[in-house]
Amino acid sequence: MIRLLYLLAASALWSCSSKPAVTDNNEPSSEPVVAQAQSDTPAFDADSAYLYVQRQVDFGPRVPNTPAHKQCGNYLASELKRFGAQVHEQEMTLTAYDGTPLESKNIIGTYNAESEKRILLFAHWDTRPYSDADPNKDNLHKPIDGADDGASGVGVLLEIARQLQQKAPAVGVDIIFFDAEDYGIPDFAEEKYGYKSGTWCLGSRFWGKNPHIKGYKADFGILLDMVGAKDAVFYKEYISMRHAARYVDKVWETARNLGYGKFFINADGGGVTDDHEAVIQETGIPCLDIINYDPQSDKGFRAHWHTQNDNMKNIDKEVLKAVGQTVLEVVYQYQ
Repeated sequence: MIRLLYLLAASALWSCSSKPAVTDNNEPSSEPVVAQAQSDTPAFDADSAYLYVQRQVDFGPRVPNTPAHKQCGNYLASELKRFGAQVHEQEMTLTAYDGTPLESKNIIGTYNAESEKRILLFAHWDTRPYSDADPNKDNLHKPIDGADDGASGVGVLLEIARQLQQKAPAVGVDIIFFDAEDYGIPDFAEEKYGYKSGTWCLGSRFWGKNPHIKGYKADFGILLDMVGAKDAVFYKEYISMRHAARYVDKVWETARNLGYGKFFINADGGGVTDDHEAVIQETGIPCLDIINYDPQSDKGFRAHWHTQNDNMKNIDKEVLKAVGQTVLEVVYQYQ
């Protein structure tokens, strides 16, 4: 996952050091997590999702141009096929901030292709080539495992794909694993190259300009990014609220109704540059970002973000369940 946007207070955005106000109505729920979904919504299997996260991490860091990246990409495509999706592998060569050509692949799985009423679900599957937020500067140029930052969102979507095969929803669903999200310019290279926001989210931006179906449209999209860490909190991200407020409110209301209010906080959070912004800008599809933003943290994200500590020790099945069941409920109850 990429950096939090720092914008002026006059623009109504909050920086990563801010503390969004929480009224009495917005206090995290103290109710136990019960996850009583509608009878026609499948039960999300957190154990299954956890294994999908583990399987990705087992390949090693999924940095473009590496064997682990290629092997994991093949695995993700094969899993979507195994779960009954029509799969399109969008291969492309992208250019990193330093001119490095990145052999990249967006992986798209389609369900109920004939339906005009569609929901887009997406996450990035690549991992950060640098540990540029690691307190140990000896780790600066080491790639991260990305258990939370990348693999958690993909793991949740793989379990959702498995459920879609077993019981088709009334709407069409497209699942996209975007590549090259996390190859954005690191702080240590800014003096040489200058900061460029366009160095992030390369795969989603490419897809937005070159969708797998010409003129592709969906009613709305949901991005999952860093959705697996213990005690995660998901605030209402600013860009999501600006472009897809009605869908943000629906997702957060659904989560609260399922008993997941302690994770889905009914308060405004910061704005982040992420794949949802690229999709919105290139396609006009309203999209929202479910992302673990910690307003108590100096950098806005958890301590393992962009460090060597982003590993399986952080992944919590209760959080995977909360996110996965909420998204399933939204999909199966969408009218």
